[in-house]
Amino acid sequence: MVQKKVPMLIANKIVSIAVLLLNYFCNQFVALEIRHSTEASLQDLSTINMVFSDKDVISTKSLYLKRYIAKRFTDEFPEKGWTKHDVNKLLKKLWDTGTVDRRPGSCRPRSARTEENVETVNDLVSSQEDKPQTHRTVCEISQETGIHRSSVSWIICKDLHLKCFKRSRAQELTDANFDARTKLAKLLLQKFL
Repeated sequence: MVQKKVPMLIANKIVSIAVLLLNYFCNQFVALEIRHSTEASLQDLSTINMVFSDKDVISTKSLYLKRYIAKRFTDEFPEKGWTKHDVNKLLKKLWDTGTVDRRPGSCRPRSARTEENVETVNDLVSSQEDKPQTHRTVCEISQETGIHRSSVSWIICKDLHLKCFKRSRAQELTDANFDARTKLAKLLLQKFL
């Protein structure tokens, strides 16, 4: 009997070592695949045209005054990922208007976040001084004023600098609840002190 157990123990050890080696090599292979996929995705990101940040625009303005052209910009800042076309558009805007800011009135005018709507929402969102608990929810304000719900949320957040919370009911404590809670609290204090 003893001689039959020895080969089984050796076989079990060999199998467990083989499983450990297999796990190790599988993990190494997975790590290698992840490394290759992240390197490939980083290379893909480097080919994306980057937008001009505020710092880029300021440096572009100062270099534009030194008579830099688009080709020189793309050659000196290859890490930015700018294209010659994008730099030419920026330089043309600088040449035509003297600034890279948007022209006033060039974008769609505000329709929901007007001063009148902000005042209306401000009156409805906060409780009245003489009547507490008279504030309304975003949906109620939206239905009452005809302003879209998301616009009401934007007005509350961006213009009024308030936060929207969902109204939830609190449990009202009766005298019986209060007595039961104090009794349990005293029992817990006695138990743990």
